[in-house]
Amino acid sequence: MNMNAALNVPNSLMQSRWVIPPAEQDAVARIVQRYNLPEMVAHLLSVRKIPPEDVESFLYPTLKDHFPDPFSLKSMPELATYMAEAITTGRKIGVFGDFDVDGATSTAILVRFFRHLGLDVPFYIPDRLKEGYGPNIEAFKSLKEQGVEIILICDCGVTSFDVIAQGRALGLELVVLDHHESEDSLPDANYVIDPKRKDDDSGLDMLAACGVVFLTCVAMNAKLREAGFYKAQNITEPPLKDWLDIVALGTVCDMVPLTGPNRLFVRLGLEHMDKRENPGIQALCDVAKVTGPLSTYHLGFALGPRINAGSRVHQADLGAKLLSTDDAEEAKNIAWTLNDCNDKRKDIQAEMLDQAIAMVGSQGLDQRPVIIVGDESWHPGLSGLVAGRLKEKYGKPAVAVTYAPGPDQALEGRGSGRSVPGVNMGAAFIEARNAGLLVKGGGHAMAAGFTVQPDQLEAFSAFLIAHVEKQLAGQEAVAETLIDGIVSVRGATIPFVKMLQDHVGPFGQGHPEPLFVLPGVRLQQVDIVGADHVRCTITDWEGGPRLKAVAFRAKDTPLGEALLKQGQNQPFHIAGYFKLDTWNDQERVEMHIQDAAFAIDQNKSERASA
Repeated sequence: MNMNAALNVPNSLMQSRWVIPPAEQDAVARIVQRYNLPEMVAHLLSVRKIPPEDVESFLYPTLKDHFPDPFSLKSMPELATYMAEAITTGRKIGVFGDFDVDGATSTAILVRFFRHLGLDVPFYIPDRLKEGYGPNIEAFKSLKEQGVEIILICDCGVTSFDVIAQGRALGLELVVLDHHESEDSLPDANYVIDPKRKDDDSGLDMLAACGVVFLTCVAMNAKLREAGFYKAQNITEPPLKDWLDIVALGTVCDMVPLTGPNRLFVRLGLEHMDKRENPGIQALCDVAKVTGPLSTYHLGFALGPRINAGSRVHQADLGAKLLSTDDAEEAKNIAWTLNDCNDKRKDIQAEMLDQAIAMVGSQGLDQRPVIIVGDESWHPGLSGLVAGRLKEKYGKPAVAVTYAPGPDQALEGRGSGRSVPGVNMGAAFIEARNAGLLVKGGGHAMAAGFTVQPDQLEAFSAFLIAHVEKQLAGQEAVAETLIDGIVSVRGATIPFVKMLQDHVGPFGQGHPEPLFVLPGVRLQQVDIVGADHVRCTITDWEGGPRLKAVAFRAKDTPLGEALLKQGQNQPFHIAGYFKLDTWNDQERVEMHIQDAAFAIDQNKSERASA
């Protein structure tokens, strides 16, 4: 079987063009010789643009050598000095955090930091459904009534001009700790820390809000140490490293690039998380039935959704409470409540998604450059999840709009968008807001949100379609699948997969799990397991070792149907991720299939040429 055949797949079973970026062969050879790595691993690092001289720091990052300088963030030196003085003089501090995992982890880190200093810090998490995204004046008033003078605003606020002006008018001092796209000007807060500020040259724009908050705590700690605070109070410094598990959770779940400091935070955070020292994380693992070493998969698909679920059913502050408590019994109770919330969320989401798919099909919405759906009966807390599933299904940017009462109790649209490479959704929403089409709007390139008045929805939809067309420069968005390498079934060994997981990982946004192609393989024992998963056994075309594989939720997709219908005489190129599975105390490699393509039957080809 021609090993390069898998490179030429213009239209796979999942309607995607497979692309394998070229590796610099000289760099591959240097990496192999210098670090004694398998050639496929060296190839992968080269494709991921890791220079040979950076391989050691990439594979083995340390806090000592690779921790970022928090004072490189714009305004951080001034903020840290200001906060150290506020702490020393006993001023009352409060926290406002966003309702998602990044907001919950950011809030929990600050609560733990201030609590260690002996400060009682009230926090406020807005109701996702009633209050919506971002700070609001009623929340500020609530904190002020509790005696708060300084509010740290986490994971939002960088575009909240009006609300922050209102808060300052109340006499509050406001600090924004954000990581979302900023505009040319900044709100009139006392301090704004955001690596995406136009004037920030720290190079730390990959950070999640929890990473920004963590660096803020490091900077405050340094200034307090400088001022002799710990000696004067006769207390130890906060155990900042112990909270990297919380930083890792927020970083993975907010889907920021897993590069630079984020990679360091997540790797060390996962190691610390395995100690289960945080009662909230331990309780979450128990209810999610997660045992053994944790991975980014567990954070993104088991722990994170449960934390998020609380805000989707009117219990937005549960995540921050869970991660900041030291009481194991309280953590257990909160974790089970969140688990129940998550079960409810799944049922509601499934019904919404079915309706959205039917809407797309009946109205031909998938023929547009961006899919826009909405319904007044939909749950406002699930728009992002539905948009994400639509994006995955159709390979296009997608927006889901739900409705909820606004501040004046009139119905307003609450939308979330999920995008594809090449389309900056956050920028589109900011421009729509500046054009007067949205009440609120902003976020990341790949995930963003907005609030819209119902009578502006049609104009906004037209604006968004035109904006996306402009970003695509008139070209249709074509789904591409980046292939990291081509491996035979014989080459998918336990040591190879362990090297990927233990050193090339952890994987996430910006550093995705490597996707490999098994070229021209034979499928055996293909059947359905569970409700809609397709499983099979794979061998190289000429025989040899067998590899167990499964395509999740694939039964009614073109991929699943092709795998089930084709016999053993049809060779396939199979694209998927290698995983280590433990069964009866024995490890084995299996593949999670993501896509496939028909391969040419080599026997027929040879007979024809003869």
